[in-house]
This record gives sequence, C-alpha cells and structure tokens, in this order.
Amino acid sequence: MPIYNKLVRDKIPEIIAKQGLNYDTRILNDQEYEKELKNKLTEEVNEYLESEDNNSSLEELADVLEIIHSLSQIHGGSIDKVEDIRKQKAIERGGFKDKVYLIEVKDS
Repeated sequence: MPIYNKLVRDKIPEIIAKQGLNYDTRILNDQEYEKELKNKLTEEVNEYLESEDNNSSLEELADVLEIIHSLSQIHGGSIDKVEDIRKQKAIERGGFKDKVYLIEVKDS
C-alpha cells in the first residue's frame, strides 16, 4: 500500500473509502498546515511547469489557486484581499501582459 505523507484535498478520504480501501489520516496543527500548504504549492507549481498542454496547464493552475485561497486565510486575509493587492500592484507597476523582458539597467 502506498505511503503518501502529504496534504490532500478534504474529500480525498471519502473518495478512497468509496473505492473500498482503508486509509490513515490525521488533522494537522496550524504550523504543520502552513508548512504542508507551502509544500503542496511547490508540488502543484512543479506540476504546472511540467504540463504539456493547455488543459493540463489550466488544471494545475486551478490547484495552485486553491492553495492560494487556503494560504491567504492562514495569513489573516482572503482571496479577495490577495486580489485587491494584485490589482493595486498592477495599477502601480503594471502586469505582465506586454511581455516586457528587461535585459539590463545602465548606470548614467
């Protein structure tokens, strides 16, 4: 039987049980939860980087976004707060839509 030792989505144990399989889980404390969310973010970003088509890329980005929702809450905010910060930064510094690639900044 595989050993995972990782944070999973809330309904995964239910899905496993419906398959007639046994499993072990535990509830993480707040410090463990934050650490495991960060680990999961790294995992999902790597999966996005390795995706080879648009559908897979969007699936992985959805997973990243789900983790960002949870991370924003443990940092005392919300996804709406993150979005407000993102919008403000876009107003002040722009986004990435223009595809600007900075090569160097020369001293005067």
